Amino acid sequence: MLSYCRYRTLTRAVKQLITVQGRQPEIRLSQLSTGGKKLVLGIETSCDDTGAAVVNSERNVLSDVIHSQTRTHIEMGGVIPLLAQDLHRIHIKEIVDAALSQADVRLKDLDAIAVTVKPGLPPSLSVGLSHAKQLVRESGVQMIPIHHMEAHALTVRLIQRVDFPFLVLLVSGGHCLLALSRDVEDFLLIGKSMDESPGDAFDKTARKLKLKNLPECSGLSGGASIELMAKKGNPAAFKFPHHILGRYPHCNFSFSGLKETARRIIEDEETKHGVEGPNIIPNVADFCASFQFAILHHLARRLQRALLFCDLHNLLPVEKRTLVVSGGVASNMYLREGLQKVCDLHDCHLICPPPKLCTDNGLMIAWNGMEKLLVGKGIVEDFESVTFEGRCPLGKDITDEVAKSNIKLPRLKLL
Repeated sequence: MLSYCRYRTLTRAVKQLITVQGRQPEIRLSQLSTGGKKLVLGIETSCDDTGAAVVNSERNVLSDVIHSQTRTHIEMGGVIPLLAQDLHRIHIKEIVDAALSQADVRLKDLDAIAVTVKPGLPPSLSVGLSHAKQLVRESGVQMIPIHHMEAHALTVRLIQRVDFPFLVLLVSGGHCLLALSRDVEDFLLIGKSMDESPGDAFDKTARKLKLKNLPECSGLSGGASIELMAKKGNPAAFKFPHHILGRYPHCNFSFSGLKETARRIIEDEETKHGVEGPNIIPNVADFCASFQFAILHHLARRLQRALLFCDLHNLLPVEKRTLVVSGGVASNMYLREGLQKVCDLHDCHLICPPPKLCTDNGLMIAWNGMEKLLVGKGIVEDFESVTFEGRCPLGKDITDEVAKSNIKLPRLKLL
């Protein structure tokens, strides 16, 4: 892994790996006149993607532009906060300008500027917030600070009708949580990560496996690499400690034990097969399939308990129970298929945004800003006083209430 200090000597080479690209999700960019519709610009810099987008109040996506740092950080061995900050600073203006240009709107045409302020990497958040403040000073447009996880939770409402309340599972490289979404700014936190995220577990395990040395995994994130390799493997080949995680009657998540078990298995397999240096264990596909299944099993059991808790306390309408799964890890189709099995068992409708909208992007920030604007919530009077927060909970935490309910889980067959 390269240090931040050493990265500066590679700046020119790194920049050659970076391209500005317009992202077009499974939504057609509107060619209609904006007319009397409301317009919101969204700015996202919570981690390692610089995103900006413009939406109007009729759910038309006018623009969606992103600069991804994924390849850069793969080369560096992981996300380096100060490097991410530098790259945000380099690209923030061109990305925002491109979003406005693609939408064919001027700054003064906007009704609000929405910007991610929490949670995330503080150095990255500072760049987006600083640029948003500059734009507000220039234009006098209203500012709407955005909670990154709330934006992920509500993105699905941009592309289809999803009525409140609904259950949401957010799985990403920085977070893992289960919450009940009751309104635009009203969330009950049912389960949260006690240590690290599933995305982080995927990435670190992929690095331990040295998957980036495989041609087919070149340029892919750790999670995408494991998903790809797992397609050729047997998910029952290696055993992970499911029973230990199932002892506790809550909906909280823990992935550190799975990651540590993965590390031990990889080292044992390398010793057994005499694997050294950049070489990879011969049964890597079986390992990836088994590890991916372990992640799914943990998510599925927590979801199962959350659905039963909601039933117990009448938190979801019986006639129309909905689960929304979003966040970067939700792009994993194997996980989606497994969670669908849980929903089928509990008469719950599963909805996932298109994969391109599961990862961080400016569009989800713009849409969350629009939702707030339309109901008159979250608009700040003194934008200069707005600050960013690296860590921030989502909604009201009721995880202790879930544990006290002591819900026993029926058997769940996923294989």
